[in-house]
Amino acid sequence: MSTFSQLLAVVAFLMFWVCILYVLFGQITVRKLRKNPKTKDALGMEYVSGWDIVNVASALAIPRSLSRKLEKGPLSYLYANSDLLFENTTKFDQLLGAIFYWLLIFTGLSGPVLVILNSFGLFDG
Repeated sequence: MSTFSQLLAVVAFLMFWVCILYVLFGQITVRKLRKNPKTKDALGMEYVSGWDIVNVASALAIPRSLSRKLEKGPLSYLYANSDLLFENTTKFDQLLGAIFYWLLIFTGLSGPVLVILNSFGLFDG
């Protein structure tokens, strides 16, 4: 088995866990936030069904100073209100969201990067 195949298998395995975390985070945390009248309209814009799960995870995962800066910009309607989400979530919710979000970003970027590096012949030989 080549190095590329091994690395791609690791990324695929992590993507499998991202799928499980997506469902768990959506059912445990975002479902609770959707039912709460205070947070129902603070989950950010939903491009497609379930996008608010990614919005909430990003608001809980990225540094709060960056979240606040994004929320004050002209595209603030795209982002979830991080201050309100931190007030209405537990430490477990925040940890689950951070793990889900950073694993999503890592696998989402590493898959295409591996393919590009393989096309340049980095894994040959």
